[in-house]
Amino acid sequence: MTRDSTVLPFQHPEEVDDPLTSVLREGARRLLAQAVEAEAEAFLAAMRDERLGDGRARLVRHGHGPERTIQTGIGPVQVRRVKVRDRGAEAAPGAERITFTSAILPKWARRTKSLDALLPVLYLRGISTGDFQEALAALVGREAPNLSPSVIGRLKEEWQGEYDRWQRRDLSARRYVYVWADGVYLQARMEDDAACMLVLLGATPEGKKELVGLHVGVRESAQSWRELLVDLKARGLVIAPQIAVGDGALGFWKALEEIFPPTRHQRCWVHKAANVLNKVPKSVQRGMKADLAEVRDAPDRASAEEAIAVFAEKYGAKYAKAVE
Repeated sequence: MTRDSTVLPFQHPEEVDDPLTSVLREGARRLLAQAVEAEAEAFLAAMRDERLGDGRARLVRHGHGPERTIQTGIGPVQVRRVKVRDRGAEAAPGAERITFTSAILPKWARRTKSLDALLPVLYLRGISTGDFQEALAALVGREAPNLSPSVIGRLKEEWQGEYDRWQRRDLSARRYVYVWADGVYLQARMEDDAACMLVLLGATPEGKKELVGLHVGVRESAQSWRELLVDLKARGLVIAPQIAVGDGALGFWKALEEIFPPTRHQRCWVHKAANVLNKVPKSVQRGMKADLAEVRDAPDRASAEEAIAVFAEKYGAKYAKAVE
């Protein structure tokens, strides 16, 4: 005798029932499998001329590796790696082995690169080591094995190692025509004593922008900027930039005159415009910003001075501080 049960299952409050995400994951799994297969076939086609002494193909398919889970932005996706066998290396043990390495699915990959890029951002935003799995549960699933506290701890060690190597890199072959300097105040994971991240960007003669240096200092003091510039010079950056661009903080300019005297100074227009607009009410700022752009975009000095004169005549009577 059978009867229907009166016990009804209830969904756990922390579980997310999302059919759309399930469909996306299944589609991603199939597409990834197809892409990996196509990549292996293309590799074998490129190596078709590699032959054994008896004329057989040297490289052949050799099944798949065990199934593993890759953490992605839409959750875990199961994949299997294609294996390729080198029969030539087996026949001649001293021969160099030809191996197939997937660019889509690296051998030891456990997360997508986009997810790897997201983790340090979340850490800097204040997510603690033990909270990563819970914070990303709705995105990648509650049982995300590659986001455990121990994994995040190892990632932190890797990030620190990469940062230390970057801070010690040789700069003797580098030259920067322009540099931009600014202080960035971060709220997360910083001390309460007004710590500031000093940032220096540079442009190479080819026009490529690069991050030149970082330094945690006490506000934007001359001593903090001096420590950053001295460190860069000690690591080989001996050619002074032609122009340095920064805000009105005097600490950077004082340190720059000491370490790189030939470098010319240029006030940052973004900071300059903000300083001027802070002296007037919001109702005036839109029009004043357009008039400041006339000065900034002037084709020559005479045109710029004329635009300044118009600015002074237009706003001098009511907004003397902004004009000054």
